[in-house]
Amino acid sequence: MSFAAETKNELARIIPEKKCCQLADIAGFMRIAGSIGLAGKGMFSFSMSTPNLAVVRHYKQLLKEYFGVDVSIGKGSQSMVGSGRGSLYTISLEADEMTQQILREVGILMVREGMNSFSDEIYNGIIKTKCCRKSFLRGAFLAGGTVSNPEKGYHFEIDTSSEHIARDIRRICNTFTDISAKVVQRKRGYGVYLKAREQVRDMIAIMGASSQFFEFDNVIMMKDIISQTRRENNFDNANIDKTLRTAEHQIACIKKIEEARGLESLSPKLQEAARARLEHPELDIKELGSIMDPPLSKSGINNRLRRITDIAESLKGEK
Repeated sequence: MSFAAETKNELARIIPEKKCCQLADIAGFMRIAGSIGLAGKGMFSFSMSTPNLAVVRHYKQLLKEYFGVDVSIGKGSQSMVGSGRGSLYTISLEADEMTQQILREVGILMVREGMNSFSDEIYNGIIKTKCCRKSFLRGAFLAGGTVSNPEKGYHFEIDTSSEHIARDIRRICNTFTDISAKVVQRKRGYGVYLKAREQVRDMIAIMGASSQFFEFDNVIMMKDIISQTRRENNFDNANIDKTLRTAEHQIACIKKIEEARGLESLSPKLQEAARARLEHPELDIKELGSIMDPPLSKSGINNRLRRITDIAESLKGEK
């Protein structure tokens, strides 16, 4: 099962305690997954579809809890509507007074100048509190959302056919600290998305998927540990390479002096440093200083080897 499907399954198990949050959850789902049908006498039918059985059962329960309606679940094929393979589950609301009430309460059906009209904006009364905004986003995500597996990348998105709804969802997302959602136009509509890993992680927590939040956080932590280990290994390898190159240069200078004048031409202290370097080419400066008698500091042994290098450089004109 994908990370997105597991996230939806966890969210589908959340039944808000507050009535206002139940309504916001229903409204978020209906705005994205719903479609309106025309009927006679000014009535409208309404249906909501999703390929996730856990999600459709969630809204069957929420509609019963909040509105007291007992709806049936229909099943069809996604290929019938051009959305791919697999089953498509649908909740249908008949064209009656209760459906009209539901559409009004979720802010889809409005009355203007005595006439019914459909709103293409999210009703602010449904999302006036923080807990209701969380519930609305949860519903919208269950209807048209996806989140990538953090092992592969970081991407959170809620898709909708309406630009107005997309911009409203972005506005709701951005009411939360450190969330900066953006809107992009897709082939079939618009997407509200996040790509920063901390923001994707936080949005999972905002919607209430605590288990998936910790799973996401664990993946981030492991990635950071691996990345830090690689950086440290690369740093260590670079230091080793530098140590070996430095030692090779020092040994070449010592041998040049030995061939031109003999090591006896050096002072006793420099002779000691030169012989130590020849015998221990694998040691770095600090380690080389520690084996001297008496032990030398890093700067002390470094100064001796630098003097040896300077002497070798001065022999360029000598044969």
